[in-house]
Amino acid sequence: MKRFGIIGYPLQQSFSARLFNAKFEREHIDARYDLMPLKDIAECTNVFTIPELVGLNVTIPYKQSVIPYLDELADEAAAIGAVNVIQVSNRNGKRWLKGFNTDVIGFRESMRPLLLPQHDRALVFGTGGASKAVSYGLKQLGVNVQLVSRHKSPYTLTYGELTTEILQSHLIWVNTTPLGMFPDITTCVPIDYTTLTTNHLLYDVVYNPEKTLFLQHGEHHGATIKNGQAMLEGQARAAWKIWNEYEK
Repeated sequence: MKRFGIIGYPLQQSFSARLFNAKFEREHIDARYDLMPLKDIAECTNVFTIPELVGLNVTIPYKQSVIPYLDELADEAAAIGAVNVIQVSNRNGKRWLKGFNTDVIGFRESMRPLLLPQHDRALVFGTGGASKAVSYGLKQLGVNVQLVSRHKSPYTLTYGELTTEILQSHLIWVNTTPLGMFPDITTCVPIDYTTLTTNHLLYDVVYNPEKTLFLQHGEHHGATIKNGQAMLEGQARAAWKIWNEYEK
């Protein structure tokens, strides 16, 4: 039996096991997909030694910190600086771990049909692994990106620096933070939602719950909203293709 799984912490919010195990049952594939919560990224070395392991997903908070444990990065993962898929193979008698980023595929292709001519500037909330993939995908779509974080840097604005003019001139808002994710569904990106217009597009990479407080604010003000379910499904299809490039 081939083994797959997802590493991160916590993992009660993840739908990946449900998605893949349903696929295995539906298509009569002799495989299983497990949630593998790790309190520390160093514990990943125990996961990597599972004999039947073929592939892994990586989620919060390890999309960047897992990289030093890998043998190779695909070009796009290296450019983005984050990994959400690991292919496990053998090379010259050694287990070989290669990192990929399919988040960018899932995000880009789910965002593409939503874009209108006025959607040329985006605020991306958060600076973690998901933010890196989202920013990369937006730039591929021709959108200018401004990162927003709690901490000031040469490349970011803080939430306190977001003026009405900035909020209304950047018509795409993307939440890449865990704020609003199950089970803490009452949290939200700390911005002035009264500045929203019907021209805004709000995208939340969170998909559990289906409609976060962030998206509820957008809906209330007539903005277009989208959660991360399509991104999840798109990255999963791309991951499955990567894992099946190698025959164990």
